[in-house]
Amino acid sequence: MFTLSHAIAVNPEGAEIILTQEEVWRGLEMKAENALPFVPGMAKCEVLERGEGWLLREVIFKGHQVQEKILFRAPTQVHFERMDGGGFIENTISTSDNGLLLTFTFGLVFPGCPEGSQAERDHGESMKGDYIGAVAATLAKVRAMKLAGTL
Repeated sequence: MFTLSHAIAVNPEGAEIILTQEEVWRGLEMKAENALPFVPGMAKCEVLERGEGWLLREVIFKGHQVQEKILFRAPTQVHFERMDGGGFIENTISTSDNGLLLTFTFGLVFPGCPEGSQAERDHGESMKGDYIGAVAATLAKVRAMKLAGTL
């Protein structure tokens, strides 16, 4: 399983629109419900089932279709578990000496790539930019929604 974790300051120096933890959390909830406005490259996001503190959705991202069970660990973490055994993604809000952080952690299995192999590392590294870009894209969308009054 290829694992990557990347944290970004929610309110970096010079940010014109300051987000609170509650606003970031609301944005993560909205992203779980409908990721299309938040994730470039996502072609489909449909909620199939829901329960107390979770939902099951089907997404198509860059041509790959997968079902994900999403667990809401309010008010700090959204956990996405791929139902095909393909791994997980976590979005975690935390605080640090430098302020609020949003951390995306990915643990992904790549079919055809032996675990721990150079092929797995190469494949993971080739996708790294997309996943790191998702952190910034999510925060940018939450800021735009706050500015538009739709958050």
